[in-house]
Amino acid sequence: MSANPFDTLSAAQDLESAGIERKHAEAIAKAIHHGDERAATKADLAGTKADLEAAIAALRIGFYRALWMQGAAVAAVVLAAKRL
Repeated sequence: MSANPFDTLSAAQDLESAGIERKHAEAIAKAIHHGDERAATKADLAGTKADLEAAIAALRIGFYRALWMQGAAVAAVVLAAKRL
């Protein structure tokens, strides 16, 4: 738990007083609170430039793999549609 806990009730009331509907204000406050709970810890951060470059490389590989998979799926759909 963080040293300064996020007050969801107060945040929702502030959002509501700014003109946001109550249910939306509550949802926004909950999302912020859950994001705060899931915030990165020091262990999750890159310690060196090399760590950061390795993380970026891994993200690029995942991105390009997903892009190729989507392309293959589109090609399969187009080929299947041509056979109909």
